[in-house]
Amino acid sequence: MLDETAKGVFTIAATPFLPDGALDLDSIDRMVDAYIEKGATGLTILGMMGEAGKLSSEESLTVVKRVTSRCSVSIVVGASAPGFAAMTALSNAAMDAGASAVMVAPPMGLKTDAQITAYFHNTADALGDIPFVLQDFPLATGVQISPSVILKIVSDCPTCVMLKHEDWPGLEKITTLREASDAGERRISILCGNGGMYLLEELLRGADGAMTGFGYPEMMRLVLDAFSSGDLDRARDIFDAYMPMIRYEAQPGMGLAIRKYSLAQQGIIAHPTLRKPGAGLSKHAIAEIDALAVRQAKRLSDLGL
Repeated sequence: MLDETAKGVFTIAATPFLPDGALDLDSIDRMVDAYIEKGATGLTILGMMGEAGKLSSEESLTVVKRVTSRCSVSIVVGASAPGFAAMTALSNAAMDAGASAVMVAPPMGLKTDAQITAYFHNTADALGDIPFVLQDFPLATGVQISPSVILKIVSDCPTCVMLKHEDWPGLEKITTLREASDAGERRISILCGNGGMYLLEELLRGADGAMTGFGYPEMMRLVLDAFSSGDLDRARDIFDAYMPMIRYEAQPGMGLAIRKYSLAQQGIIAHPTLRKPGAGLSKHAIAEIDALAVRQAKRLSDLGL
């Protein structure tokens, strides 16, 4: 099971589909292999990037079983649901299939600190012994979780073992949480998202690694390895080589389509299909992505990568 010491790169996995929208199981196998080959120490599936809301419960479990049977790294399964019954059912099935933890985001509509705290108390009660990741992504959920509320949840809920940090801007939140743990509050793992846009700064603030789905997943491993070895200049050079593509991916409403296109171009998945409803890419966008990829490859070559 996942615990508070987790660190490294937990790549958020896409859910591959065939052109007709059916699950592409062969691409799941190829994608899992590629993510691990490119340095993932864990995988996160059925998250927002995984189009979890477009899958049936049966399809969700099919994805979980396919991924867990393919690899031995830690698997975090997105289990957010409108009600606790659905959350608990998927969580129990996922853990039975070999998952290491589940990830839960607060539902839209929580406004007060008391409501947010009560929700995660109820989450911990519903999940029992299952470790969970608190997903803090206010740009998507509309729920603002202050550091003091996160610390309260962490203190009250021993099964909350990780924060998926995706606040934006959120660097000061990481600093506040790490200062609190340095002062004696319970310390949990912090892995960061936002497409890796602030990865280096997040590591400098005390994050333990990345949990994001950037279309070139080796970026997180290369940056983290250079940072961990103390070569900050090398980490910055690697990050800078990928930054134009990271920036392009960050366009609201387009990120997943861009990522799936990049994954397909690399042969990691067979098709860039998004299950409907989902945005497609224009020929102009595709040309822009291709141009960025060529420039990115040249910069990496110049760095000996």
